Amino acid sequence: MANSPQSKKRARQNARRYAVNKARRSRIRTFLRNVEEAIAAGDQAVAAAALRSAQPELMRGVSKGVLHKNTVARKMSRLSSRVKALGA
Repeated sequence: MANSPQSKKRARQNARRYAVNKARRSRIRTFLRNVEEAIAAGDQAVAAAALRSAQPELMRGVSKGVLHKNTVARKMSRLSSRVKALGA
């Protein structure tokens, strides 16, 4: 348990950051799920649109420190190749 004023403040800040980061992660997962569902449906136009809307959300996760930039780069690369393969 936090005893000093500094550690109490840190506990409050951690709780607040945890809630914000959890909401951001959930929002990112929603965008990714939309892309996955569009790919599963087999509609390239819808999947490409979903991917375009997901990209800024993923990059925002990087800038806010929720996700690592290489993780996002990998996800974007794999998703875009899957969307591209729908047209073939």
